[in-house]
Amino acid sequence: MLNGNDLYALDLGGASFVKACGGPCSEGCVTLARIGEDAWALGDSKRPDVPPLRFTTEELSVAGIDPTRFGLTI
Repeated sequence: MLNGNDLYALDLGGASFVKACGGPCSEGCVTLARIGEDAWALGDSKRPDVPPLRFTTEELSVAGIDPTRFGLTI
């Protein structure tokens, strides 16, 4: 299992972020990208200058974030 240091060492260069919106996305949305086998990056489209937070699949689940809402598979 990856730890926090490992997650933040992963390169985001090829990451493909997708949005999940509960309504109109005119104000911005949460973005999510798979960055490894058990690694995810969570960003904010309103603040693209802020580096995304990184989570393991288990951490996403505990936080109640479901990648399938973003059209991604686990």
